[in-house]
Amino acid sequence: MLIHPWDEPPEDRVWREWLAEHDFGELAVNGAAGEPPFVQPLHFAYDPAVGAHGEVVTHLARPNPLWSAVQSRPTVLLSVVDDYVFVPGPWQAPDGTPPEHGVPTSFYTAIQLTCEARVVDDAEEKAALLNRQVTHFQGEGVSVPVRAGEPPFGRMLTGIRVLHLEVTAVRAKFKYAAHKPEDVKERTAAGLRARGAAHDAEALAHHTRHRARLDARS
Repeated sequence: MLIHPWDEPPEDRVWREWLAEHDFGELAVNGAAGEPPFVQPLHFAYDPAVGAHGEVVTHLARPNPLWSAVQSRPTVLLSVVDDYVFVPGPWQAPDGTPPEHGVPTSFYTAIQLTCEARVVDDAEEKAALLNRQVTHFQGEGVSVPVRAGEPPFGRMLTGIRVLHLEVTAVRAKFKYAAHKPEDVKERTAAGLRARGAAHDAEALAHHTRHRARLDARS
């Protein structure tokens, strides 16, 4: 993933806060030689307080075909992309340029977490980690906690395996054209406000925030 200087978050706090609210992504695991990687969509719980970059907890069904690949190649990549919009070419045309000469582009936020994966099969540890993930999404007291060997969920633990991911590196990109000329920024912001399509409000907030950050530097 190419990350220009103007697409970088100003500090780790920015991507950590975004990731705290975006907890669905794709886990990429290297396949065997000559095979494509496994790419698994999943919900996950990210904890920023553990280690230098945080840790992730998730789980998958035991029959999932990626387990042997994870165990033989435990360095994996968790990719999270959201707040994406298509930006029409005319919005990007500088003043004095025909609108139809403007170059269309994409806005998006992308966080890529490089992780060392550990497969958890111990029933007690699985239950504890699974409870962490469920609590992240539901809060306390919504479901009965999972306890190994106890109903109603204990017997289901054999059907899943838990993934504990230690985050070793982070790449974060907030692509919202913060480096463009002021007339383009104004036109793009106006276009997002007027269109009001899915993700436009989120993209506009990023566009405004990162634009202000770069303006403050100049």
